[in-house]
Amino acid sequence: MGGRGATASKTVRLFSDFVCPFCFVAERSSLARLQNEFDLEVDWRGFELHPETPPGGVRLADYFPGAQAAQMREFMRGFAARFGVREMGSPDHLPNTRRALAMSEFARDEGRLEAFREAAMRAHWQEGGDLEDAADLRGIARAAGLDEAAALSAASDRRYLDRVAGRREEAQRMGVTGVPTFFFGDVPVVGCQPYETLAAAARQAGATPRTR
Repeated sequence: MGGRGATASKTVRLFSDFVCPFCFVAERSSLARLQNEFDLEVDWRGFELHPETPPGGVRLADYFPGAQAAQMREFMRGFAARFGVREMGSPDHLPNTRRALAMSEFARDEGRLEAFREAAMRAHWQEGGDLEDAADLRGIARAAGLDEAAALSAASDRRYLDRVAGRREEAQRMGVTGVPTFFFGDVPVVGCQPYETLAAAARQAGATPRTR
């Protein structure tokens, strides 16, 4: 993997995780519009947001004790609505995403990463899926156009799990502490930002608007 200078000016490198609500909102709103209106590619890098989450995950009520879980859900519903994202569920379970991220690396090799990202985000945030459940992971692979058995095998394959660890190490070297984090060339834009913020960064990095 290259260093910070390896990202081309017409590529936005995005560090993201499937269980990050702000990543879901950003990818469904500002980033989608940016891809539609600018000539650039997205270099998506899976960043394991909560590597401390045990296999099987944790209840959100345990992660956010007392009334915090309900308050977090209410905040996220309002936040998503401000970005025009209406169809967003409120998962009550925080899964470990390591195996799903390993599958995303398999999908990258198969040329199906974008489809896999879409399917995994939809499963977690809109369909009540479990990113650790074998049947749900098979469903995500199927929706992404992947061989289900091969994709599920990749979830436990050391080659792909090592890549997941490597992505996180790469992000940390680049100064990433949370997601989503976008890199336009060497310039980071942190968090779920309005379209105008991303568009300004894209222009400064040399991306050109698409012609209509």
